[in-house]
Amino acid sequence: MTMANKPIQFFLREQKLNIGKQAGKTVIVARSTGRHRVDFRNFCERIAKSTTFNAQEVAAVLNLASETARDIVANGDIVEFGDMGTLTPSFKSKAVETVEQFRAQQHIEKPVIKFLASAKYFTLNDVTYEQVAPKEKKEKKGKKDKKKAEGTESSGPVVGG
Repeated sequence: MTMANKPIQFFLREQKLNIGKQAGKTVIVARSTGRHRVDFRNFCERIAKSTTFNAQEVAAVLNLASETARDIVANGDIVEFGDMGTLTPSFKSKAVETVEQFRAQQHIEKPVIKFLASAKYFTLNDVTYEQVAPKEKKEKKGKKDKKKAEGTESSGPVVGG
């Protein structure tokens, strides 16, 4: 199942490099705009259109799959999550000088699930690009509130005026 091919939008911005051959130089780089975010409900509705399930059933199956995978990984096992990739348990460990000093409850912390994405699945092929103007940076609240207090900001369109 493929969707309509929309170009990936990007804008150009200046960036000062800190490492590599061009360290210290200001260069131009492309940044993706991240067009829109598709929320979970909408995602499930899109899947439901191509199946015999409704959106609620799709959501229930996806939620059950993620909960089940979490439980399996919490038991120390690895889950191959289809074409997407692999889920593995991981944690941080504090360093000690000898084996005798190591205490699991004291020296192992922050257990997490690591997701190793499948390179084949997450490599986008056959995409196009479209350059757009960068979005204007939003003013900080302090400046906006100050303008309102000074009366320099318009109140918007007048209806029936």
